[in-house]
Amino acid sequence: MMKKLVCIITALTTALVMVSCGSSDSSSVSDTVSKSDSSSAAEPESAADESEDDSPYTLNGDFSKGKNDKWMASDGWSNGNMFNCTWKAANAVFEDGVLKLSIDKLWDDSYTGGEYRTNDFYGYGLYEVSMKPIKNVGVVSSFFTYTGPSDSNPWDEIDIEFLGKDTTKVQFNYFTDGKGNHEKLYDLGFDASEEFHTYGFRWEKDKITWYVDGVEVHSATENIPVTPGKIMMNTWNGINVNAWLGKYDGTTPLTAEYQWARFTAE
Repeated sequence: MMKKLVCIITALTTALVMVSCGSSDSSSVSDTVSKSDSSSAAEPESAADESEDDSPYTLNGDFSKGKNDKWMASDGWSNGNMFNCTWKAANAVFEDGVLKLSIDKLWDDSYTGGEYRTNDFYGYGLYEVSMKPIKNVGVVSSFFTYTGPSDSNPWDEIDIEFLGKDTTKVQFNYFTDGKGNHEKLYDLGFDASEEFHTYGFRWEKDKITWYVDGVEVHSATENIPVTPGKIMMNTWNGINVNAWLGKYDGTTPLTAEYQWARFTAE
């Protein structure tokens, strides 16, 4: 009789524990769905805690977690005669919970930049980044989508660029089959190099909308790009583009910081 009583008590205890665990898991899933549903477009927030597979985002680059096989650091190639910047993987490092992209000196009057990009291509949707650009004349810190002849595609690109000569402003631009001249310099009202802020753009079939800290600040509706591209971030110093960037003074090392970058397909 005593043995039967012990067995009954044990069974009841086990059942209660299982119900309790099931309730906890259900609550966690509900919270995740609620957060995803309630998050507004281009809403400023810290990197998501979810794993890449569980994230509500199509791509969630949480750089506090270090390297990810969906991304790569560019290494050993140049971006051409106009800018003459060579990318080095050593200039893209994960440190202090962020991705750091640096400009460094190779030898006299020769410099290297840092670039981090996705392996895959992405199309229409919301692109966001939390970053602090470099503040120094003659350099650029960026977040953008790009594809071109190196991918056997037309040159299509959508840009968020910080010109280091004045980091109280941000420049938006885009290219469709190599045709650009859509620059918009937007006055932020703060110095972007001092704190992390969220910047982003929504790419739609007939419109691009840019955001700063979740607020729409600029849009374009003419000749919108159509070709999916890679998500990219880089830092580089300009050569022979002084009218645009100002004359680079050779200061090194210079570093931009990125907390996270993500994409939500729409």
